[in-house]
Amino acid sequence: MTLKAHEFDRIQKKLNLQTRNTGDKIAWFYHEGKKILRTKRSHGRGDLPAAHMIRQQLKVNEDQFRGLIDCSVELKDYIEILRGKNILPSAS
Repeated sequence: MTLKAHEFDRIQKKLNLQTRNTGDKIAWFYHEGKKILRTKRSHGRGDLPAAHMIRQQLKVNEDQFRGLIDCSVELKDYIEILRGKNILPSAS
């Protein structure tokens, strides 16, 4: 699977990832004030060579990753995915 830079940016906005630009663009996912995970991408344009690593760092399978890209998976869905994998605690 390929990922374009603008698709990563769409995921970043959708998941409210907080970013910092260093040698790469580093992005963190926070939930309820806690840092849960991080990912990064190069500053290049076009296809990103490490799409599979970004997918793994976001803790999603290929179908879920496609959903994040094509907008069928929203933030609330992503939170449920992470809860299902015991990365986030269950809702109280």
